[in-house]
Amino acid sequence: MFSAITVCLVPEARSGPFVLHDALHAACARAAALGFDAIELFPAAAEAVDAGELRRLLPRHGLRLAAVGTGAGWLTRRLSLTDPDAAARARARAFIAAIVDLAGGFGAPAILGSMQGRVPEGVARKTALGWLAEALEQLGPRAHAHGVPFLLEPLNRYETNLLNTVADALAFLAPLRTRNLRLLGDTFHMNLEEASLPAALRAAGPLLGHVHLADSNRRAAGLGHTDFAPVAAALRGIRYAGAISAEVLPLPDPDAAARQALAAYRELFTPA
Repeated sequence: MFSAITVCLVPEARSGPFVLHDALHAACARAAALGFDAIELFPAAAEAVDAGELRRLLPRHGLRLAAVGTGAGWLTRRLSLTDPDAAARARARAFIAAIVDLAGGFGAPAILGSMQGRVPEGVARKTALGWLAEALEQLGPRAHAHGVPFLLEPLNRYETNLLNTVADALAFLAPLRTRNLRLLGDTFHMNLEEASLPAALRAAGPLLGHVHLADSNRRAAGLGHTDFAPVAAALRGIRYAGAISAEVLPLPDPDAAARQALAAYRELFTPA
């Protein structure tokens, strides 16, 4: 396992659960100085990221790219894969595909969170899930071409009515043709939806591809009331070897949140 910190490059998302909001060069320098192994990017779009600059910055600071989020497609453009309009769904797929290519060029996966959308009013649930499945059948192989998985994140009920739990997501993925999809387990969402976080992680098993470690209040682990010791034990039990990423609110301030997140990571996951 390795540590990662979120870097948001979208001004409209300043109130979101992202720790660093600096320009890319400053964020990489801060992440490295704080002691993280990797960064997780939240860009406005693929074309908004200077890939050449990122390719220079990561090795300069001893960092890797853990993942790239697609959520700005929903936040700034209201694009989703379950929009009733076929043209809008096509624009959403194109937006995500470009981020898959960007992330894949660095050996990192793209994340599908809010852009999965929800069951629209007046649309049958089966139809909406069919649209989502159609998109994933395209995006999974696209990520595979880069040698990386595509990440699907179950979200809490207040953000989507599609897939809220690991069990929901596993049942949805089972009949798909593409085998290149993995789950992102976000402990904040899981706190709201799962009866047991460790049991859900064990159920995900080898299909778990990424972890957002956030406390019950969306602050860094240790600043809420989640018991993370059983979570860490479950991850070790399934031999999870991916990122432990701090997608948390920058509270009480970004550096304090980052230091707490890294301290929790080291306490939970660094061998004694």
